[in-house]
Amino acid sequence: MPKSIPVIRSISPLAAGSVAWLVDIWGVMHNGVRPFVEAGDACARFREDGGTVLLLSNSPRPGAGVKAQLDAIGVREDSYDGILSSGDATRELIADYAGRSVYHLGPERDLPLFDGIDVKRVGPDESEGAEVIVCTGLFDDTIETPADYATRLQGFKARGLPMICANPDIKVERGGQVIYCGGAIAEAYAALGAEVSLAGKPHAPIYDMAFEWLAEQRGREVSKSKAMAIGDGVKTDIAGGILAGIRAVYIASRVHMGDDEALEPGVLDTLFPDPNARPVAAMASLVW
Repeated sequence: MPKSIPVIRSISPLAAGSVAWLVDIWGVMHNGVRPFVEAGDACARFREDGGTVLLLSNSPRPGAGVKAQLDAIGVREDSYDGILSSGDATRELIADYAGRSVYHLGPERDLPLFDGIDVKRVGPDESEGAEVIVCTGLFDDTIETPADYATRLQGFKARGLPMICANPDIKVERGGQVIYCGGAIAEAYAALGAEVSLAGKPHAPIYDMAFEWLAEQRGREVSKSKAMAIGDGVKTDIAGGILAGIRAVYIASRVHMGDDEALEPGVLDTLFPDPNARPVAAMASLVW
């Protein structure tokens, strides 16, 4: 039986052995509507003590767009040093289709993902001419589910179209409502046997980019033993951090736990059954 995952109330003891945090945004720093003040305070305190905070997001928007969202929500600017998004990492995959036609499956707010990339975006009526699908999410995540895309995905599969997914998250919580993300569409498409490429968490490209950025920011390579991943995504933030070779701290959220579930060893054992893929600690929220 693996050792129980400790539930801690303060990140401070773990911070003492770290020089860099890779912090998830949605679910740790805010809920899509309001900021989590104590999380911002904790990150700011870590930075005051000499640490570097890189916000690592599965948002399909490039970093500049993510920052604009953080500013609008009210996340304090001194709580982080930089932002790296799945959108940033995904742009490299899209660039491989330079000069070709792509079909964007997702809301218009994600269009900055294509800025400066030489591809032709085709609309739904022209999708038969596309060579790849770029999925950033559901068209209307307030009411739709992956089931609404079943027929569309079967048509794409019949034509042999590969998919690039810019947001590997399956679900997030937005202001108390759990909504589906691009990862849910990609998961459904992959289940049909289709080719799906992802660059965000938990996949290696975004972590490679993160450590390159940390080395530039700190002026030297950052040892993985001195870095820590903090997030609420079991299969993204936690699994990705562990696969990248760094410690991970799980922040509880409604994405994986019910309103009436307590953050206790039994629940954590269910969430993390693999003894080789368990976070070093769990918290109800990120607090210094």
